[in-house]
Amino acid sequence: MDAQVGRERLLSVGSERFRVRLRPRHGPLFEYDYEWLTGPNAGYGFGMSGPFEQSDDEHKARIRDFLADIDPATGYLVED
Repeated sequence: MDAQVGRERLLSVGSERFRVRLRPRHGPLFEYDYEWLTGPNAGYGFGMSGPFEQSDDEHKARIRDFLADIDPATGYLVED
């Protein structure tokens, strides 16, 4: 089950879990920190900027894009 606690969401995408935190930024944009809770590397994740109101579906699409670029051997983004 997905939960929202204040400015923090816990989201599941498949068997993976992420904590999504919202931080204010300049103007109408906010920073979203995505922490991969079930990943092999503690504290690893990614960040994005966007408007304040993002739906769970939008967050999950970003997470799917991130996971698609993960090297299964290392658990990190594939290097170019």
